[in-house]
Amino acid sequence: MSAPAAGRLAGKVALITGGARGQGRSHAVRFAEEGADVVLVDLCEPVGSAPYPMADVADLEQTVKLVEDLDRRALAVRADVRDLAALQSAVADAVAAFGRLDVVVANAGIASYAPALEMDEGTWQEMIDINLTGVWKTVRAAAPALVDGGRGGAVVLTSSVAGLIGFPALAHYCAAKHGLVGLAKVLAVELAPHGIRVNSVHPTNVDTDMIQNPAIHALFSGGVPGADRDTAAAAMKAMHALPISWVDAVDISNAVVWLASDEARYVTGIALPVDGGMTAPYTVPHPVD
Repeated sequence: MSAPAAGRLAGKVALITGGARGQGRSHAVRFAEEGADVVLVDLCEPVGSAPYPMADVADLEQTVKLVEDLDRRALAVRADVRDLAALQSAVADAVAAFGRLDVVVANAGIASYAPALEMDEGTWQEMIDINLTGVWKTVRAAAPALVDGGRGGAVVLTSSVAGLIGFPALAHYCAAKHGLVGLAKVLAVELAPHGIRVNSVHPTNVDTDMIQNPAIHALFSGGVPGADRDTAAAAMKAMHALPISWVDAVDISNAVVWLASDEARYVTGIALPVDGGMTAPYTVPHPVD
């Protein structure tokens, strides 16, 4: 039996997709620090179009340990956000284990890169299926448990600065992330009568495996041969108003915790940038030559 929870999310249960590592792991730890128990959903398998390794079972187990080390409970479920039935099963398991569900963080996503007119159909479709349709399926599976609980709740969709502005070589990613803005606004209206708030969060570059890999280093360095973290850092720094190249995952987690907490009890339907000022200028430097 875990100790009584204390914190801004004390006694709540949150379902987080993409929970094995990166932003999802960071969200899980911050939620646990604020008193929540968590349900961690992750595929833990490769994704064909992503040019970097996906999280694996060991990553998922490590996130569970980090949560349990904070004296909170964690339920790990391997499921694909493209599979509605699997997500519905995960939600049923969560409610059976914890007796409730209060927060949904639809965070799972991938990145890949290609010019729009050179992109193959499979790369486009896999992106849309995971980053847009997978988010809808997550909410479709989980929101009924919030409604049935009768306590209200919060839903946070992980979009991106690419959901607010455009980037070359990221047409599919931008399309999916822009789509989440509209999805969040519609869900905010539809779920408001149940006291459920829905918002999207829009990170800039986050210091995770999705950003720190040779493919993204090359993209943002203009195709410089052998581009690495340091090479990309200079290019990414030029994209922000603040003198930073990227943010830490916890910077996004802090925003997600706030959106999920009662401190944001009347905040719904917003698109919240955590972007170092990237979207503030009237234009953004072109990241590739």
